Amino acid sequence: MTTLRIFSQNDPAVAQTVTDDIGEIKRLLAEQGVRFEQWPTRDLPAAASPEDILSAYADEVAALKAECGFQTADVVSLNPDNPQKDAFRQKFLDEHTHSEDEVRFFVRGQGLFYLHFGESVYAVLCQKNDLISVPDGTRHWFDMGPEPEFTCIRLFSNPDGWVAQFTGNDIASAVPRYEQLAGVA
Repeated sequence: MTTLRIFSQNDPAVAQTVTDDIGEIKRLLAEQGVRFEQWPTRDLPAAASPEDILSAYADEVAALKAECGFQTADVVSLNPDNPQKDAFRQKFLDEHTHSEDEVRFFVRGQGLFYLHFGESVYAVLCQKNDLISVPDGTRHWFDMGPEPEFTCIRLFSNPDGWVAQFTGNDIASAVPRYEQLAGVA
């Protein structure tokens, strides 16, 4: 279930706010400039190719490109049997920023976005149907968990794709990880 938890960076062990109400999640994220929507998903075969996925969502992707100026879209997919899953997870676990919005639409599975605003950390457990757009310059990180299982459409303004500037802040190690927040053992 899509869930938002808000932590204080000064006491990151316990969430001050927890909600799974989609309207409330949209409102709280919008207050921080984060776009959050739920789109209907398509019934696609488990082995759908990236091209099939992009074709199935061509209208939505085209609308976002036109509205926001995105240049490219791709599909990222990870499963628990991927031999590089630990390296992929580690790549995104440290706080970083981007010079463009980070947009993800979850076609399958789930992942946990952490957004650092002032003295608060918003942990958004995104699920199938969720679209999140993290504004450029927002300090954040992503945790896919130890057994990742997700497929996302990503949109980019920069043709080079995902380019991060790491902040050096260790806040990501202080806030509960995916295992605690997503109920995974």
